[in-house]
Amino acid sequence: MTQPQTQSQTQSPAQNNRPAAKSRDKRTDLVGLSRNELGELLKDMGEPAFRTKQLWHWIYHRGETDFAKMTTIAKSMRETLSEQCVIRRPEISLEQTSRDKARKWLFAFPDGNEAETVFIPEDDRGAVCISCQVGCSLTCTFCHTGTMGLVRNLSAGEIVGQFMAARDSYGEWPSPSGTRLLSNIVMMGMGEPLINFDNVSKALKIIMDGEGIAISKRRITLSTSGLVPMMDRCGSELGVNLAVSLHAVTDQLRDVLVPINKKYPLKELLAACRRYPSANNARRITFEYVMLRGINDSPADARELLRMVKGIPVKFNLIPFNPWPGAPYQCSHADDIKRFSEILNDGGFSAPIRVPRGRDILAACGQLKSASTRDLDRLRAESQQRKAARETQHASTS
Repeated sequence: MTQPQTQSQTQSPAQNNRPAAKSRDKRTDLVGLSRNELGELLKDMGEPAFRTKQLWHWIYHRGETDFAKMTTIAKSMRETLSEQCVIRRPEISLEQTSRDKARKWLFAFPDGNEAETVFIPEDDRGAVCISCQVGCSLTCTFCHTGTMGLVRNLSAGEIVGQFMAARDSYGEWPSPSGTRLLSNIVMMGMGEPLINFDNVSKALKIIMDGEGIAISKRRITLSTSGLVPMMDRCGSELGVNLAVSLHAVTDQLRDVLVPINKKYPLKELLAACRRYPSANNARRITFEYVMLRGINDSPADARELLRMVKGIPVKFNLIPFNPWPGAPYQCSHADDIKRFSEILNDGGFSAPIRVPRGRDILAACGQLKSASTRDLDRLRAESQQRKAARETQHASTS
């Protein structure tokens, strides 16, 4: 998983799952409400049921934040909505674009906590990597976020809002019916999605709604470190693509790399993968495997992987380790990663080697926390200068 940064430090267990602090603006934020919740709100305002569909269309299909511009809705209702409600995005504290066109946002929430989101572009499409928590409680030893501890869960609105803000940045409203640049979503940012499943599930159902943002479940991948009971629930309730942070072929090693393995060892994890309802040859489970020099990168490890996954529709994602300050590991040598991939390929499995993206803005896997701690004020100032320059250039050509 990627490792975004927050300015807040680890808090006491009693604070870990506290809800997001409310803004001083007492109006109801409509982003993150389910259709039923939105309908109940409008019903309480005395509005007929069909207004729910209209408002949903404006919020999630057109991406509109100004009630006054919602011209299919009666003026009196627009005025009431403006008084009582708001359509909020997380505040962009910092935006950076890499030489390879990857883009990273540091989002600030009303309580002062921050999380990062990354867009990873391909030729004509790309994936938005979204965070679900501020920090993480799982303490995976190769992961920078694991050094932070868990601060709090993100709300459904804060999760959906990350994707909506990314669309704002690329001007991709209304929701495209055909080719779209922001085509995929990966729940691989800060945090463990299955620990915050209720909010993640609510957010993804909003995102998948065909009359709004309309991202298909086939274009959404949720990554987990292996919370076995919640994997079953994810499969039955969401049916999105599943990625599993595997990283080791023995319980002894995985207990160190991914400590949740002590509770749900490999045998239970692999059994849950075999049960995952949407897994088939067309929609294979992805096993993420970070390549650590001299730790998990031998030919013997690759051959054991082949034995382990027999009978599971699976593909591998081999991730060169990106070092972070104080990291106890080094990236495997390129020749060793190539040989590892070849063994898996020869065994009949797809095993591409991930190409690091956004390294120059510290947006590659494992680098995001570092990005937010390095002279943040300077980076923000430079980002604002570039934004002002773009706006000036746009004004002069209009």
